Amino acid sequence: MKRMMSLVGIAVVTAACSATSAETTTSQADAPTAETANTVPAVPTVPPQIAGYDVQDVRVGDRTMLLAIADSPSLRSQGLMGVTDLGDLDGMLFFWRHDGDSFWMKDTLIPLDIVWFNEDGTYKDRASMVPCTEDPCPTYLPDDLDFRFAIEALTGALDWISATTTIHYSD
Repeated sequence: MKRMMSLVGIAVVTAACSATSAETTTSQADAPTAETANTVPAVPTVPPQIAGYDVQDVRVGDRTMLLAIADSPSLRSQGLMGVTDLGDLDGMLFFWRHDGDSFWMKDTLIPLDIVWFNEDGTYKDRASMVPCTEDPCPTYLPDDLDFRFAIEALTGALDWISATTTIHYSD
């Protein structure tokens, strides 16, 4: 009888240990690891003035830029007006399905550089633009409106772009 009680006691302890071990294994399996935590994409911070814009990685030359996309008349006319900090963005991409439009800096609070690209993605021209405080505001454009893309970014941020740089974007 004593031997029987010892066997029952051992069985109970073994069962309890197995249950605890199973709970630990399950809870460890459910817990996020550093590897899975790093695969969740971070949401970039975007200025509130352009929170409704699509944000995409765009290949420009040998770099990938995080750009807000202005691909409609209303988004292009708003542009970076009222923005004082780009947050996580590298800038804004303006895209047209036809010839582009001229740019101005009315109600734009920060100086910007702009680079224009042709329909085939090749470099067209560049300019530095300053905030406009009085009407009439100057306009900025290359020698003609025959372009499809323009990138605006903080002054100096596009200095690496050269005449051989191309943009790769499709809507």
